[in-house]
Parts: sequence; C-alpha cells; structure tokens
Amino acid sequence: MYPKTGLCFLLLGACLAAPLAAHAESLPDTVDKVRPSIVGVGTQSPTRQPPVSFLGTGFAVASGNLIVTNAHVVPPVLDPEGKEKLGILVRQNGQAVFREAELVGSDKAHDLALLRIAGVPLPPLTIGDSSRVREGEEVAFTGFPIGMVLGLYPATHTGRVAGITPIVLPALTSRQLDTKVVKRLQSGAFSIFQLDATAYPGNSGSPVYEPETGKVIGIINMVFVKGTKEAALTAPSGITYAIPSNFIDELLRAKAP
Repeated sequence: MYPKTGLCFLLLGACLAAPLAAHAESLPDTVDKVRPSIVGVGTQSPTRQPPVSFLGTGFAVASGNLIVTNAHVVPPVLDPEGKEKLGILVRQNGQAVFREAELVGSDKAHDLALLRIAGVPLPPLTIGDSSRVREGEEVAFTGFPIGMVLGLYPATHTGRVAGITPIVLPALTSRQLDTKVVKRLQSGAFSIFQLDATAYPGNSGSPVYEPETGKVIGIINMVFVKGTKEAALTAPSGITYAIPSNFIDELLRAKAP
C-alpha cells in the first residue's frame, strides 16, 4: 500500500501527464486526415522535359473540387504553343499524377487563388476562424518545402504563432520605400501571422492548421509577404509568414459555385 500522500502525488502526476499524452497522439492523427487534401500546383507541357513543372502547394476545400493556393504560384500566362496546362499533382497508386485545373477566382490583394478540378473530389479541409487566433498558439502546416525533388511526399512542420502584425508598416525614411511597399500602403494593410517555424518557397500555399482539429487558420506565403514586410532589411529574416484564413473564406463565398 502506498501512503496516502504518495498516492495523491501519483494520481496527480497521472492527471497531469494524461493531457500531454493525448496532445502528443493527436497531431499524427490530424496529419493522417490532412495529408490526402494536400496537392502540388504546377503546369504540364508535352514539349518540355520534364513535362511537369512544380510551382507550389495547394489544398482542397469546400466540395473537394476546389483548390486554394497562393496567387503568385499560378503563372499569369500559359504557353499555348507548348500546349501548357495548369493543374495539380496528387499521389495515386504510388505515383505523382497530374490533374488539369482551371483558375476560377483570385484575390491578388491577399495573394490567394482558387482552382477547380474535374473528376473525383479530394477530401476537403475545414476553414477555421482566424480572427480567434492568439499569439503563442501551436500550429502545424503541411506542404512540399522542396517541391518534387525527392518525390511528391508532403512534409509537416510545427511551431507557434510568434506574432500578429500588419503586412507592411510605413517606412521610417524615404530610402526604405520601394514600389511593392508603396503599392501595399495604397491598397491597405492587413494583419498577418508570423510563425516561429521554417518554411521554404515550395511551401507557398500550404495550409496552416490547428494540430488538434485540422481546421485551417492560415496559408503559408513565402514571396508576397516577404516582398513588403522585409523590404527595409538587407538580409532575409528567416521568419515564416501566413495569410489569415478568413480571407480564404471570403474568396470562397465570392467565387465558389
């Protein structure tokens, strides 16, 4: 028999350890659910070698036939002579398969694009309420940080919301102003998430989600944001940025059929 005091400490330790164990087990379960929704975004041309060009990450939403990615990931013009097509890349029977897509909506102010694919829908992710996100919250994001160099295998990274800040601030001096900063100031600033996790250009378009629920609260952006947020820096900061998911929700309401 344990002394009463020892038993109390043992029970208390078990109670404290239980939530931690549950949390540790929840992320792998969430990743298993999120992974089938993650796609590569790229183009295909029969006159090119290799025929498929990877451009970024995307993820399925709504009906599962709609794909969200960054607007800068989608090429503004396709090569008609090379019969270039826009599409997504998914794993099927152990291989990367290209599925043609069309651009059905964009929000260039927040660097978002909406694609539609035909055929069998993908498992959609749920868009959460990014206005409820607080600094210090744990997040995860899944995408293709190095593209298809090692195959179409999504990778998951974790971190925290390190800060919620405007996408651009007025420059302290005129020498810190450039065309990107001026354009952003004219179109209006909005808040973005700074994450203490490392993402790479191939992660552009990756969903940022709650580890416990898989609800999307943001989308990784490695080009659009850095071009304005870090315009005054002589060297990149290494900070990862994400566009809040409420802008995705607005695009879906405006463009989704």
